[in-house]
Amino acid sequence: MASTERRERQRERQDSEGGGSSHDGGPGPGALRAFARFVLCGGGVGLASSFAVAGLALSLPWAVANALVTAVSTVLATELHARFTFGGGGRATWRQHVQSAGSAAAAYVVTCGAMLALQQLVAAPGAVLEQVVYLSASALAGVARFAVLRVVVFARGRRPQPAPVRGARPVSVTVTRTAAPAETAALCPAA
Repeated sequence: MASTERRERQRERQDSEGGGSSHDGGPGPGALRAFARFVLCGGGVGLASSFAVAGLALSLPWAVANALVTAVSTVLATELHARFTFGGGGRATWRQHVQSAGSAAAAYVVTCGAMLALQQLVAAPGAVLEQVVYLSASALAGVARFAVLRVVVFARGRRPQPAPVRGARPVSVTVTRTAAPAETAALCPAA
């Protein structure tokens, strides 16, 4: 509990110093740092995944290989994002894993769609072309996943900002004061 409070105070200090947090929701250094970490962690896992899919696709249908690799890489990437990318420092919760899996399912549909389109357009694509198409589709889906993960999945610690009140005018209040009686008997008749 104390370490959680300490982390919250540290985040508040960073926010007040203008450094921004990695999950403050606004543009600026926090968002850029989070995106750089997302590219490093998610991109690293994605690059390794592309080779794993290519290897598994030699013995399994491509869609099955992609599904298996997507499931494993999503769990790994969600843990990395919870610990490093979005500044949580701790393990991902089950809720975060489930929400992240939803965004990964959408990315899976995009990569499968891109590979299906490639198969329709090119009779026998080479391994390099397949990798280019797969990685390009993954990159596009990755940008959308970053937004979803940042705004929805790892949005903890965000404090709602009050809506600005437009057209508000100061209100004048008149306070009248009456003088208190000087005698003790007038103040407290029982005395």
